[in-house]
Amino acid sequence: MTTKSEMSRLEGDTPAQRLLALLEVIAGKDQFFTLQSMVEETGLPKPTLHRMLQQLETSGMLQREADGRHYSKGSRLRRLAESLLLNDTVHGARHAVLRKLVDDVGESCNITALSGGEVLYLDRVETSAPLRFYLHPGSRVPVHCSASGKLFLAQMAPAQRRRLLNELTLEGFTRNTLVNPEALEAEIETVGRQGFAFDDEEFLPGLLCIAVLAPNPDGPSNTGLAIQAPIMRMTRDKALECLPALQRAAEQIAAINREALSDAAQAVAGER
Repeated sequence: MTTKSEMSRLEGDTPAQRLLALLEVIAGKDQFFTLQSMVEETGLPKPTLHRMLQQLETSGMLQREADGRHYSKGSRLRRLAESLLLNDTVHGARHAVLRKLVDDVGESCNITALSGGEVLYLDRVETSAPLRFYLHPGSRVPVHCSASGKLFLAQMAPAQRRRLLNELTLEGFTRNTLVNPEALEAEIETVGRQGFAFDDEEFLPGLLCIAVLAPNPDGPSNTGLAIQAPIMRMTRDKALECLPALQRAAEQIAAINREALSDAAQAVAGER
């Protein structure tokens, strides 16, 4: 039986968003499926789902199998996936930097971005050490208890920061979480001056994190780079010893970002 959380994956404000949500579910399947099986999995009305599958079939994203009942991924969807993998060199380049950083410091590292009031994990490489915290790409952490989040907040104008934080609940996840607005503001001011930030067991007990931003000479950065480790292996002092390697990696990520933006600008100019 499908749970409500699984059914909610197909929610969206527009038909296009719901169609994309359905495509995400289909992309995760490793076998053929029928209209009825998708009705049972998603909880959508059969006529609605039939219409959505027809749209995907007509566009080449899906194809009907020989029995007429089963669907599978279409050639257009496969080409889309292949093109994404072949042309996502920016992700590959940044991932290589992340992998090298993990090799250098021996702890898990991640690349993050600010998404609303949360920090989104864009990429992550785990340490090979047996004791580690698993936070996969796509994970989200509240901005007020994340090292990267504090850095994103520190580069905002005070009025912008207040608007964002006033809409958030400063939830206490551990005894170290900063839930007092004045204390959080003081921490953000310190972070802004020193250019790096800690998460000292503020989101998960036993986890310490140090983060910097990939510098952006043209304005605020939306790329964070962080090292995370259990407190039994990482203290603040040891984290500071890793700071030069972290900053070098952030500079490399920034260079990759600048090159990608430059290439995109040249491509647009060439189309005019």
